[in-house]
Amino acid sequence: MKRTPLIARLAATVACAASLVAAPSLSATAAAAPTERTGEATALAAATATTPAAVGRAPGGNRQWVTSWTAMPQLTEPGNMPPPPFTGEDTVLADSTLRQTLRVSTGGERIRLSFSNEFGGAPLPLTGIAVALPRDGRAGAGAIEPGTSRPVTFAGRPSVTIPIGARYVSDPVDMPLAPGTNLTVTTYLADGQASLSVTSHPGSRTTSHLAAGRHVDAEDLPGATPTDHWYLISAVEAWSGRSTTATAILGDSLTDGRGSTTNGNNRWPDQLFARLQDGRGTDDVALMNQAAGGNRVLNDGLGPSAISRLDRDVLSHSGVNRLILFEGVNDIGTAEATGAAQDRVAEDLITAFDQIITRAHAHGIEVYGATLLPFGDNTGYDDPGGLREAARGTVNEWIRTSGRFDAVIDFDAAVRDPAQPDRLLPTIHDGDWLHLTPAGYGMLADAVPLRLFRD
Repeated sequence: MKRTPLIARLAATVACAASLVAAPSLSATAAAAPTERTGEATALAAATATTPAAVGRAPGGNRQWVTSWTAMPQLTEPGNMPPPPFTGEDTVLADSTLRQTLRVSTGGERIRLSFSNEFGGAPLPLTGIAVALPRDGRAGAGAIEPGTSRPVTFAGRPSVTIPIGARYVSDPVDMPLAPGTNLTVTTYLADGQASLSVTSHPGSRTTSHLAAGRHVDAEDLPGATPTDHWYLISAVEAWSGRSTTATAILGDSLTDGRGSTTNGNNRWPDQLFARLQDGRGTDDVALMNQAAGGNRVLNDGLGPSAISRLDRDVLSHSGVNRLILFEGVNDIGTAEATGAAQDRVAEDLITAFDQIITRAHAHGIEVYGATLLPFGDNTGYDDPGGLREAARGTVNEWIRTSGRFDAVIDFDAAVRDPAQPDRLLPTIHDGDWLHLTPAGYGMLADAVPLRLFRD
């Protein structure tokens, strides 16, 4: 039977992918991905000069895909839409280039990118995508290192349209990355997305750049419009050694990093990652930050509830064998300050935690419970009768003593004020008695026992 051009192209793509999996691994020099600008460009050029048949062998199945970076997809609120003129009357990002940076946790010989249209109101047509190393390795940089841009394809195609509600994973891109490397992702949309419902992660704490026209491979975007949000991209996987694993974190704004430094990568998971890299036998652990400001466990709010997004944000990702659950304060804080309402939300949180543990265990994933932080003196959550504080105490007591978690991380004990345990230490919050400063987030990172990550 004669093959159509499409079938032939797809067959060639599958054959190419098979050859990649069977090919020898990159040299140690390329895999190390030096951080100096000239070293990065040289290593990347050397790696891509190698033919596909000589890149990334998996002898004996000792290589695997592991999720190295995530941003929790959610519906973009009106105030977080792309700035003018990139949001029109009924279309966003028409004839626009979007350049974003992100920092992977563990590295690898090649990467795959995921783009999400889960909350899009129309199909998402991506005209062209490239990955590169940012200038000077900086988070939030609008420029890239010369010679490092590499095209991203989907089944061999340079353009793709993602259906409403779907997530698409790219073909592997030969791009050796060292742990903790900042990566630039540049996307061009010729027609834009014909909807004002857009998938994003508003709490990026990282600067992105928007420019009119196609500039996917441009070394710089002079005059681009900055915005501190991520759009469309939701995950990066790295082709990793068999010992590499991923730990997912379900959380809210305390994990998303409100109060941390824009382009500073000093949220508590970032600082925990630094400890893991320096620790004995823990430098092969990837961290997946699956948190969003305002998120709740039981009910949707800013993003889907934790109980409803467990499959999407944890169970469906590659390489996950641990989950840190650090969420619930927004459920307590938004429930009515009555005895009945707070008793109910505490009971419902405990039930939800039990469900998350049961479902994660069914997939061989250990679950570590983190105690909820105090919010005394916070204008929105603290109530005169102490009913919400009592609910927090009930939930924390269950986390500590139920025995359902595989381990307990006592964040509450790490940052509460010994003189007034219902509130944070006065020197480590960002002014609202709820969110932390980078130093406060460092205290959370230091409270996580590294032994939990040693197999």
